[in-house]
Amino acid sequence: MGRYTGPKCRLCRKEGVKLFIKGSKCAAEKCTMTKRPTIPGMHTRVSSKQSYYALQLREKQKVKRTYGILEKQFRRFFDDATKSKGVTGRTLMQLLERRLDNVIYRALLASSRGQARQFVRHGFIFINGKRVDIPSYLIKNGDSIEIKTTDKLRETIKGIIEKSSKERGLAPWLEIDKDNLKVKLLRLPEREDISAQVNEQLIVELYSK
Repeated sequence: MGRYTGPKCRLCRKEGVKLFIKGSKCAAEKCTMTKRPTIPGMHTRVSSKQSYYALQLREKQKVKRTYGILEKQFRRFFDDATKSKGVTGRTLMQLLERRLDNVIYRALLASSRGQARQFVRHGFIFINGKRVDIPSYLIKNGDSIEIKTTDKLRETIKGIIEKSSKERGLAPWLEIDKDNLKVKLLRLPEREDISAQVNEQLIVELYSK
């Protein structure tokens, strides 16, 4: 499975916004974007006259980096959104939000999507009683998610829940049982529920060329 292994804070600086890739650090004063908001590299000045293609490309890169996926997988999500009923851009964002690793993150069970991906890969996540170790697995309406692991890690996750609930809050389309580390999908996420500041129409136009 391909994945980005370089410095994560560099991605936020490149896009010029906080992508919250590193969890709690992004909300703290020591966040690199707070200290060095300029783009990485020797030439830090950005031309105020960006082409329309450049704007489209930046939106696509921003979404890919936020959800931690590479081009090939992102393209598959876009193709699925195109084949589905409804507005392609909205459907694309809904599909990305329904990824298992993202749902774990939105449910406050992990401080970042990267950590949520680790929980999934290590076999801690069960959906409707069955182990699922695929981060891109799409959660369906009514699914029940549970974390089964050691008592030590359970206490760590409960600490993450307490801290994350103060920093970002629980997604309105999810229900969490903090004591038993269980999550239920109440409904599919709407575009209004997605906090990512993205103009998905630019992505649709980019791929439609």
